[in-house]
Order: sequence, then C-alpha cells, then structure tokens
Amino acid sequence: MRDTALDMPKAADLLAWYDAHARDLPWRVSPGDRAAGVMPDPYRVWLSEVMLQQTTVAAVKSYFERFTTLWPTVGDLAAAPDAQVMGEWAGLGYYARARNLLKCARVVAEDHGGVFPTTREGLVALPGIGPYTAAAISAIAYDAPEVVVDGNVERVMARLHDIRTPLPAAKPELTEAAAALTPAARAGDYAQAVMDLGATVCTPKNPACGICPWIGACAARAAGVQAELPYKTPKKPKPTRLGITYVAQRADGALLLETRPDKGLLGGMLGWPGSEWNEAPNPAPPLEADWQDIGEEARHTFTHFHLRLRVQVAHVPQAAHPARGEFLPKSAFRPSDLPTVMRKVFDLAQGALAKGDAG
Repeated sequence: MRDTALDMPKAADLLAWYDAHARDLPWRVSPGDRAAGVMPDPYRVWLSEVMLQQTTVAAVKSYFERFTTLWPTVGDLAAAPDAQVMGEWAGLGYYARARNLLKCARVVAEDHGGVFPTTREGLVALPGIGPYTAAAISAIAYDAPEVVVDGNVERVMARLHDIRTPLPAAKPELTEAAAALTPAARAGDYAQAVMDLGATVCTPKNPACGICPWIGACAARAAGVQAELPYKTPKKPKPTRLGITYVAQRADGALLLETRPDKGLLGGMLGWPGSEWNEAPNPAPPLEADWQDIGEEARHTFTHFHLRLRVQVAHVPQAAHPARGEFLPKSAFRPSDLPTVMRKVFDLAQGALAKGDAG
C-alpha cells in the first residue's frame, strides 16, 4: 500500500496535464472551450457513453459521427424507425444497448421535453442508464462532482495506491480511492482527465511512467509493480454453444430473414431463422426445402460464450410460405444491417447460393 514518503496525488496536477494533453474526441468539449463557457451537450455525452460500453474509442468514433449526423438531437433519435437505428448500430455489438438507447431517447423526448435530467438520480431512472453512465453524464455534462470509475480509472487508482486486491473484488476500494480525489470544481474535466491518463499514459502494458503527472505519487511504481496491476481474478473458460442457421433465397432473389425477439441476445435485430443455441441443437428449418449444409461454420464469440453455427442454404420457389420470417427483396437487403454473427453467416452462404444459381 501507499508509502507515506510519497507525494500526495493532487487533482490540480492531473488537470494541468489534461489542459495540455486532452484527447480530441468528437463528443468532447475541450478544456479550453469549457473554460470559455462552452458546455457539453448532454445528448452527445450520453450517446458516447452508451456506445463506449464494452467498446473502444477507435471503434466508436465513426458510429458516433454517423449517429449524430443522422439524428442531431435526442428528439431526432426518438423519432427514428427502430430498424434503421438497429441497422446503424450493427457491428458495435451488445445490442441490448441499442434497444435501450431508443427507449431512453423516447422517454427523454416524451416525458422530459427533450431535456436530460440534471441529477444523477434523475438520470439513473432512465432506461439503460446505470450508476456509471449516470455519474459520467452528471460529471461531464453538468460538472457535478460525481465519482466516475471505468476500467481506465480502476487501473490508475490500483497503481496510484498500490491496491493489490484482485478485480472485481477491488471495485469498492478503487471507487473509494477515486472518490477521495474527485474535486468539487472542474469535476467533468477531471473525470475525463483520469480516463485519458489511463488510456494514453497509464496503459495496461508498458505504462509511460516518465510522462505521468502523478509519477511522484504512484505507490505501485515506488514498489516496482506498476505494470502488474490491477490484479484480476482468473475468468472461467467460456463454454461453446452450437446452432443451425438457414439462408433461403427465393426465385426472385429475395432472402428469408426474421426480426429476433426484443428480449435476449441480438434482440430486435435482423437475422437468419435458425435453431436454438445449445450443446445439441435440434433442426428448425423455417420452411420445407432442399436444405444443403455448406460444410462450413460461422464462428463468433459473445461475452459469455463461443458460438458455432452450421449454415444451410436453399433455393425456394416464388410461392414459398415460410413458417417464420419474411422474404426481403434483394434491392432492400443490406448486409450491413445484420449483426456481425449474421453477416458472417451471409458471407459463407452467398458463395453456396451463387453456385446454386449457376447450376
């Protein structure tokens, strides 16, 4: 733990570093602009925080810019068709976030006059906004002295205070350490400064201690263990689930797709009809056809399991009536509207369908 001979970490030192080195991000108001009185748009802060959950900054930038071009305000997003929003979200993963994004936008538009609540308590009452996101919006958009703790902040606090309790058990201790440093003034800039420090200097591997504004206060560096922290409890191996997916093409080129149930994995997204995902899936073709197994699997990894999908294809007559799903005209089908795993299925299936056409 902390050596009393070390300097005490000061928010002011980090803020001075942030003023010089803040990342230029499309959803962020720079410290200079903020000092001049420019306040962040809560809508843009909220949208970025939802997108950034379980996703990297690099992956989010283009999605954020596209969303805010299509829907510049929360009211615009609230009025957007579900299918369009889900299609634009495709590729970001964790699709429950997209469903909650729409629910939240509509509650803000309908119940709050298009204005986000200004308190943490009001924010956490909205769909899809948990304690972390509420704290982040409160701090960044409204400059409230809320404690904002993401993975970057956990790593910085673990090293700064030489906290060796493994994650996730260390979370309360790390949050307490973060709270002790959160200033009453410039709380929004400070929250983003700690995140930037973790993302650019106090990185998971090979931290750049020589340019850290808290180098003299870092207990883990003094002990020589900074690169090892934070410790983490080993994760259990992910199980593997199996499934069968069916790609049917009608004589006019239309493809059979279904909208998945709102609840559950990939909820509300377009996908190919298929079996349940388990250890021994039973066949579940959506209509009678000469189904051909293409001999390849679409493989994908979700948060809690690996998935292997057998792919079966069939050409069906124009009059085919499926028990599940609807035929989407070829002109209206965009592979980009599919979630990643379903795009993988299509990438494998289209070659087999083309061979069938040629035959």
